[in-house]
Amino acid sequence: MEKFSYEANGYNRKEVNQFVSDVITQTEGIITRCKKQNAELEKLKAELEHYKNLEDTLKVAIMKAEETGDNIKRMALEESQMIVTDAKHNASRIVNEALLKAEKIENNAAILEKNMKIFKRKLKVIMEQQMAVVDEIEVLELDPK
Repeated sequence: MEKFSYEANGYNRKEVNQFVSDVITQTEGIITRCKKQNAELEKLKAELEHYKNLEDTLKVAIMKAEETGDNIKRMALEESQMIVTDAKHNASRIVNEALLKAEKIENNAAILEKNMKIFKRKLKVIMEQQMAVVDEIEVLELDPK
């Protein structure tokens, strides 16, 4: 606290007035700083509210992205299962078709083998007949009749 000098009618007016003027100046400075700080505080509160809203929006977006990712995974799994199922069906169909073709080929081979045996027998018979004719020709040539 500041001490004032005494005069005939009390404290020195000039010192008191200077002190009051200094107190008023300091108080006005404090009020101005408080107003600036209050304005800054309101600005920061508004920014905080804005960032809270952004955070909420981001949380919702992240949740939706996770849901979408889960849905994509589920759909990919279902699609891959469908592809595997289709592949198994196609493989079974291909194997069955191959078995049928193999059976036809085996049947054709059996028929060809049978026809070959018949052809060989007929050819053998023809050759035996031709050999008999050749033998007859030799006999005819040897016999001078």
